Amino acid sequence: MSRRVFLVHGWGGYPNEGWFPWLKQVLEQDGFTVIAPQLPETNTPHISLWVPALAQAVGVADEETYFVGHSMGCQAIARYIATLPADVRVGGAVFVAGFFKSLTNLEKGEEPAIANEWLSAPINLEGVRDRLPKSVALFSDNDRFVPTENQEAFRDVLKSKIIVKQAMGHFSGSEGTMALPEVREAILEMAGHVS
Repeated sequence: MSRRVFLVHGWGGYPNEGWFPWLKQVLEQDGFTVIAPQLPETNTPHISLWVPALAQAVGVADEETYFVGHSMGCQAIARYIATLPADVRVGGAVFVAGFFKSLTNLEKGEEPAIANEWLSAPINLEGVRDRLPKSVALFSDNDRFVPTENQEAFRDVLKSKIIVKQAMGHFSGSEGTMALPEVREAILEMAGHVS
């Protein structure tokens, strides 16, 4: 089996957004198979659609399967991993601007209702941790959507290594983030890749 990395976009995102094309290219050069699925109804994401779509894209997960998520994509990854059989382990995950606790600066209308579904639906993070031996969570000190309190679940429950970057916003292409070397380095380290 080849080592696979799944790039999971966020709310309103798509596979060629921001730093995903750069990451896909460099990880393929590092010998990984990189898959960036388009999740359904990206502007109105629902757990009931996103988690099965990710499961279908992955097929059979194993210790050679890695994940990189951005924003709501981090939630989708964790919720997918929580559905795996208890004896399955994945290789690792890198969570970029992930959240379980709160989101801020959402526009009025349906946005708060969409966010509330993801924030309030139960998730067994201990079960995720059992299946996810290695993870890194990347945050920015000026992310207008993901406040710093979201670091707690990653650090304390998932036992993720926490990296806080300065002035990176929400790590979006629209904010100028077109490469994230820390993500590549994290995947290489998890995979025991000697560069």
